[in-house]
Amino acid sequence: MKKKVAFATCVQLGLSCIEEIYRIGGNLDLLITLKDEKAKDKSGRIYLDDIATQHQVPLLKIDNINDQEVLNTLKEHQIDWLFIIGWSQIARKEVLEAPTYGCIGMHPTLLPIGRGRAAIPWAIIKGLEKTGVTMFKLDEGVDTGEIIGQGVIILDKNTTATKLYQKVNAMHITLISKYWNDIINNNITLMKQNEDDATEWPGRKPEDGEILSSMTMDEADKLVRAVTHPYPGAFFKVNDKTMRIWSATTYKDEGEIKLRDGYLVPIDYEIEGE
Repeated sequence: MKKKVAFATCVQLGLSCIEEIYRIGGNLDLLITLKDEKAKDKSGRIYLDDIATQHQVPLLKIDNINDQEVLNTLKEHQIDWLFIIGWSQIARKEVLEAPTYGCIGMHPTLLPIGRGRAAIPWAIIKGLEKTGVTMFKLDEGVDTGEIIGQGVIILDKNTTATKLYQKVNAMHITLISKYWNDIINNNITLMKQNEDDATEWPGRKPEDGEILSSMTMDEADKLVRAVTHPYPGAFFKVNDKTMRIWSATTYKDEGEIKLRDGYLVPIDYEIEGE
């Protein structure tokens, strides 16, 4: 008998997965999202009302994934697997153990590399040649669960956060499509992460996007590409004004923003405070 599956998300990455499940003929037994008034400013925030109505699936709107009503509803619907994707709250043990077989997440790195937050900006800032998306069974740690499958994404010196987010979204869809039948037929193979290779990346704040004159051209170029849309953007302070930079190039001999070994030349930018 096919397993009963619930899906919790509040961002586009999760909605893309839900749409793919229905596109390939799958079915969901419960959708979970945040209450409408919560996280309105979150990057990529979406609402599940339309797709829940379209497919006549129950929709639970919550404050927190660890709320008692989540546990009660999972039990009521006899859920076997719960996807939690694009959800910043960490699920506690009680939630992880509520579905018959557990919970499944996705992380936009090739785990165990890059556990933690801000995976897309960090991949560009660190100058990685490749990153990817990992589907894994959630445990009580942060991105430490056993791996179900991975997909690789190649980076180059022109990769921006905008392009990488699109590729990460596409890879979520690819992994859902590839492993959906194995999940609902309970035929997945779990692989432990190699702790010797594990790294953890910290969270980032909008103020971390400041371009400094002490940076090299390479550092400034990577920062601009790493925090452009859908993130808050890099910025350079000029007197009492702020230049918000969405794209830029670098030159050795001349340009608008002096760096340690050359210049940064903004291409797409805004002057704030005018």
